[in-house]
Amino acid sequence: MRSTRFLRAEQAPLDWDAPGLVAGVDEAGRGALAGPVVAAAVILDPRRPIAGLADSKKLGAARRERLFDEIRAKALCCAIAHATVAEIDALNILQATLLAMQRAVTGLRLLPAKVLVDGNRLPRLAMRAEAVVGGDALVPSISAASILAKVHRDRWCAEIDAQWPQYGFAAHKGYGTAVHLAALRAHGACEHHRRSFAPVARVLPAVVEAAS
Repeated sequence: MRSTRFLRAEQAPLDWDAPGLVAGVDEAGRGALAGPVVAAAVILDPRRPIAGLADSKKLGAARRERLFDEIRAKALCCAIAHATVAEIDALNILQATLLAMQRAVTGLRLLPAKVLVDGNRLPRLAMRAEAVVGGDALVPSISAASILAKVHRDRWCAEIDAQWPQYGFAAHKGYGTAVHLAALRAHGACEHHRRSFAPVARVLPAVVEAAS
């Protein structure tokens, strides 16, 4: 008959997660017709909680801007990275998104023991990683990453709107709205449009230069 001590040891639960810092990762701009795809990685500080973290798409612009500054001030570390339009067209949008995520994690000044990524696909990383479907609404560090990526990309769209006012980037952020599609048909594509995306490919080879 086996001893009681042996039975307790045999049935003890195992924790497969390595102890250490956990980073959340998310992207912005994957479905847009123009501009880079942006990814962010965030390691939150449990001693400095941030109230109101949520999926960036469910927050107003002013609230996102305030949280952007608070996350950068209170997180243990964070990093924002992107994959260019040229990389998107060369690799495809999925691989370019994973590349941006990989760059964001690599850019962290602290090495996480585990990375939680929003969605169902993982970038190639040197540490343990887990994909979390709907993670931007479930995991605070992923929510924080979604806010950083969204605000960073929205600011980029506002900047290029001044150079290409005919497209309305500040309003639609590069996505395929009716206004954006009409502008593509009227003016052709500019250098920031993703040529591998069908609505853009249909108006090529026209390429518009920036407004002076």
